[in-house]
Amino acid sequence: MRTRFAPSPTGLLHLGHAFSALTVWQVAADLGGTALLRIEDTDSTRCRAEYETAIYEDLAWLGLDWPAPVWRQSEHLADYAATLERLALRGLLYPCSCSRKEIAEAGATPGWDGLVYPGTCRQRPMSEARPGDALRLNLSAALEAAGPLPAFTETGPLHAGTHRPDPAALIAHVGDPVLRRKETGDPAYHLACPQDDAAQGITHVVRGADLWHATFLHVVIQTLMGWPVPTYHHHDLIRDEGGARLAKIAHSRAIRAYREDGLTPDDLRARVGF
Repeated sequence: MRTRFAPSPTGLLHLGHAFSALTVWQVAADLGGTALLRIEDTDSTRCRAEYETAIYEDLAWLGLDWPAPVWRQSEHLADYAATLERLALRGLLYPCSCSRKEIAEAGATPGWDGLVYPGTCRQRPMSEARPGDALRLNLSAALEAAGPLPAFTETGPLHAGTHRPDPAALIAHVGDPVLRRKETGDPAYHLACPQDDAAQGITHVVRGADLWHATFLHVVIQTLMGWPVPTYHHHDLIRDEGGARLAKIAHSRAIRAYREDGLTPDDLRARVGF
């Protein structure tokens, strides 16, 4: 059994990250497995070395350790590029130059994770790709190429049971996802995450409930690429006094701030229910 905690070094870790990391290590301990640390540092505009250093420090302060070396996504860019090339050769990718404003003005409808792309660039061939274009997966074509989708097991408290992706729901609520980001050319989460899980032999994906719907798309990509489908475990989110989930973008209070206030690791563990 192998699972992982996979933070992005785009800011300091907050209580939600502490809860997620502790859950990952607890699930691994309960199942007699191994918890890995993965640094998801493909966002070239926001990732910083000092935030990566802070991740190591905060997790060690919480009493967590992990095998070395740590998997860093920025060291595997050629692997993601090779996967994109394989998908392109199968006719499953297309270049997209649409901005968020253009997507909204094209009548995009709300989906599980933002607006559902309306397919404006879907007929563009890869031969027309320009520097700075995003690359999108043609989801309808990908579903056809993948064939029957497998069921996956969810062991988390919110969705425990067996689930199978519904192609119609994916088309309606996800649309054609970005696999390579516009302008930067960075590999997107929906490509790098399932690819790394396969490469690292992850058998159990433990993560927050905000990524529950991403699982259905990841199963499509795993099936399409011939990668194993892990067991999933989605945990609840730590929220602030107003009920909003904690987030770096909202400048949620960092673990480092609690440390500087004199809290002990046991104090912080108790604060998040451990």
